[in-house]
Amino acid sequence: MTDRETHINNDLDNNKDKNKTKDMTTGSVIKHILAFAMPMLLGYLFQQFYSMVDTIIVGKYVGVHALAGVGSTGAINFMVIGFCLGICAGFCIPVAQCFGAKDFRLMRRYIANSIWISAFVSLVLTVGICAFTGRILHLMGTQDDIYDYAYTYIFIVFAGIPATILYNLSSSIIRSLGDSKTPVYFLLLSSGLNIVLDLVSILAFGMGVEGPALATVISQLISGILCTVYMYKRFDIVRCSKEEMAVNVSCIKRLILMGFPMGLQYSITAIGSVILQTAVNGLGYMAVAAVTAGSKIRLFFDTPYDALGGTMATFAGQNVGAGKLDRVREGVLKAMMLGFIYSAVGIVLMIVLGDFLCGFFVDEGQTEIIAMAKYFLIADASFGFFLTCVNVYRFAMQGMGYSGFAILAGIMEMIGRSAVAFILVPMFGFKAACFASPVAWIFADIFLIPACFKCISKLNSKLNGDTVKL
Repeated sequence: MTDRETHINNDLDNNKDKNKTKDMTTGSVIKHILAFAMPMLLGYLFQQFYSMVDTIIVGKYVGVHALAGVGSTGAINFMVIGFCLGICAGFCIPVAQCFGAKDFRLMRRYIANSIWISAFVSLVLTVGICAFTGRILHLMGTQDDIYDYAYTYIFIVFAGIPATILYNLSSSIIRSLGDSKTPVYFLLLSSGLNIVLDLVSILAFGMGVEGPALATVISQLISGILCTVYMYKRFDIVRCSKEEMAVNVSCIKRLILMGFPMGLQYSITAIGSVILQTAVNGLGYMAVAAVTAGSKIRLFFDTPYDALGGTMATFAGQNVGAGKLDRVREGVLKAMMLGFIYSAVGIVLMIVLGDFLCGFFVDEGQTEIIAMAKYFLIADASFGFFLTCVNVYRFAMQGMGYSGFAILAGIMEMIGRSAVAFILVPMFGFKAACFASPVAWIFADIFLIPACFKCISKLNSKLNGDTVKL
C-alpha cells in the first residue's frame, strides 16, 4: 500500500473529516438513512420545483396549448433522460462498493472508466435522438395544434444530454462516498438560475417554449461543472493517477453490466409511459393538460420515495462491499417503514391541497382541467404504499450489484402501463389513465419483493470471510 493510500485509510478510519465522506457500514442504520436521505430529498424537491416552475410559466404566459405540447413530451423525455440517469447511478454502484471495502485504487479505476463510457454515450445519444425526435413525436400521435411546441422544447432538452450526464455522473460519485449534501448545494444554485432564465427568456425576450428548455440545459450544465470541479478539489481519494485513468477492459465490462441495465430499466419503464401518453394524446388537449399538471405535482410529492431509493442504493452498496448483509436487511425494513408513514400523509395532502395546487398551472377559469388533474393526483397518492416498495427494493438490489433485475422490474411496469393504455383507456377514458402508474407499481412489486430477499440470500453464499469480491 502506498503512503497516499495509508494516509487516506487512516483519515477514514479515524473519521477526521465527516464533511468529506460518510462510512455507512457502522453506526445506527436509521440515522444513516435519514441523514443521507434528507439532503437528497431537498435536492429532489428543488429539482421538481424548478421543473414545476417551467410548466407554470409556460401554462400561464405561453398558453394551454404550449403547456399541452411540453407535457406531451414527458414520457419520451423520461425514456431518454431516464436512461442517462440510470447509467450514471449504475456506474457508481461499484464505486460505493469499493468505498465500503476501502479499495480506493480500484474505486478510482471505476471512476475513470465511467467517465470514458459516459463521454461516448453522450455523443451517441445526442446525435441519434436529436435526429429522430420529429419522427418519434409523430409516432406518439402528437396532435397538430401542439406539435410545434412539443418538438421545439424536447429537441433542445435532448441537445443538452451531455450536460445531464455530466451532472448526474459527478453527483452520483459524490453520493457514493456518502456525501449527499454537496450535490444539493449546486442543484439549489442551478435551480435559482433556471427560474430566473425562465422568466427572462419569456417575459423579457418574448421567447416561447424554447426559453424554459434552454434554461434547463444551461442551469444543469453549470451545476455539472461545479460538481465536477468541487469533487476533484475536495476529495483526494478520487484523484486518479495516469495509470488509473487508462481504459481498463475489466472495469468497463463491470460498469456496463451495472449501468446499462439500470438505464434500460428507466427506458423500458418509459416505453409503457410513451404508450400511455399516446393514448392520452388521443383524448384531446384538455386531458393532456390535466395529466401534465397532475404529473408535475405528483413528481414533486413523490420525491421522498425517490430519496429513499437513492439512499438505499448507496447504503446497500457500501454495506455489501463491507460484507455486512444484516445491515442491508435492516436498512430495507427501516426505509420501508419511513415510506409507509409518508404514503399515508401523501393521501391527505392531495385531498386537501389538490385544487389549490392544480390552480397554479392553468387559469382559474379552466375548472374542468383542474378537476381532472386533482382526480389524477388522488388516484396516484392512494397507492403510495406500492411506490415505496418499488423504490426501496429495486434500489437496494441495484446497490447489492444485481442491476440486471432492474430490467425485469421495468418490464413489469411497462406491461402494467401498456395494459391500461390498450385496454382500459379506450373503455373508460381519462379516469383509467389516472390509475396507470399504480397498476405499474403493483406489477413491479410482485416481482421485486421476493427478488430482493433472494439477492440477499445469494450474496450470503458468495461471502468469503468479511468481504465480497468486487
